[in-house]
Amino acid sequence: MCNLNTLLSSQTKQIVNLMRHKGILSKFIFVTLFFIGCSVQLLAQSNESGQISSILQVQQYDRAIHIMAMLLIGFGFLMVFVKKYGRSALTATFLLVSILLPVYLSIKTLGIFESRGEIEQFILAEFGAASLLIAAGAILGRIKIFQYIILGLLFIPFYILNELIVVEDYFHVIGKVADTGGSIVIHAFGALFGIAAAVSLTTKKDMETPIQSDATTDKYSILGSMVLWIFWPSFCSALVPVEAIPHTVVNVFLALCGSTLATYIASVAIRGKVSIADIANAALAGGVAIGATCDFATHGQAMIIGAIAGTISTIGFAKLQDKQQKFHQIIDTCGVSNLHGIPGIFGGLAAIVVVEGLDISAQLKGIAFTVALAVVAGLFTGKVVSLFGRPKEIYNDFAEFQDVE
Repeated sequence: MCNLNTLLSSQTKQIVNLMRHKGILSKFIFVTLFFIGCSVQLLAQSNESGQISSILQVQQYDRAIHIMAMLLIGFGFLMVFVKKYGRSALTATFLLVSILLPVYLSIKTLGIFESRGEIEQFILAEFGAASLLIAAGAILGRIKIFQYIILGLLFIPFYILNELIVVEDYFHVIGKVADTGGSIVIHAFGALFGIAAAVSLTTKKDMETPIQSDATTDKYSILGSMVLWIFWPSFCSALVPVEAIPHTVVNVFLALCGSTLATYIASVAIRGKVSIADIANAALAGGVAIGATCDFATHGQAMIIGAIAGTISTIGFAKLQDKQQKFHQIIDTCGVSNLHGIPGIFGGLAAIVVVEGLDISAQLKGIAFTVALAVVAGLFTGKVVSLFGRPKEIYNDFAEFQDVE
């Protein structure tokens, strides 16, 4: 009996010990599974974050390609309206884009600039190329082909300086400026730079030489304008937060619709018949003006901004351009002051009404600094470019291209 009790007692202890062992094992298994679950969840979140980042980069790549189509096809063909200067206009576009992108990116590798992703930095370089093409439009046809390269090299540091001070507020003297799509720092800067450069690059003879176009060149110009119209939303939404992209895209299209309709109405009202030059140019003014507020404006505000910009631009082309050119003794070949300059400044000022909580003082200082720097830089650049001579005949491919009659 004693042996049996002893045996039972021994077996009980073994069972209890086994149960205790199993309890520890269960706890161990539970804790292990918990950590495995957390690890899997963290890994999944990491993969999801990586996938989102990759998707955003792919989307930015797509928009970068759209912007490149604007630069080469849009701007390029918009500027072939000059009858005998088509080869030169397209070649100049190629050269200007090709000089700005690598030089801009090289300068931005310096340590004083904000660190950005590779494709994002490339898009910023494309913005600079757009501003340079705008500047070149003011003096198109009145310099030699190689002088466009010199123009680009001189333009880049001034553009980057303006970007550094107005956009990034590097020296903390401006403040936060609303200019998502570059109404101020891209369009107004490029236009005023080009107008100022034209002061040294326009002669009395140039003032007397007509800028000719014909039905074919006008059609190509409209083609360029339509390419710009189509891809303009990618330009404005290229770097906005992903959640703001749909609203920005719709706003830009509505602004372009507003400016296109207003351009037609104003052109007929002023001229009696519609001008194809107005349609090719002023119809784009809505895209210029909405840039500052493209991610803030309501759809109704975007339409109104576009309509006002189109009207202002058409009045500029129809009524003001000749007076402005005679007053300043310059020729603005592409009318950049009316398409980019005035609508760009208007867009920057519209932000004061549209953007809630905007620092009005900073906005005005940003506009004023951009205007001042563009004019000073343009005057300097025009003077330097003029030192390299003048083409034998302006607005003509003959001097520098083979097989041209």
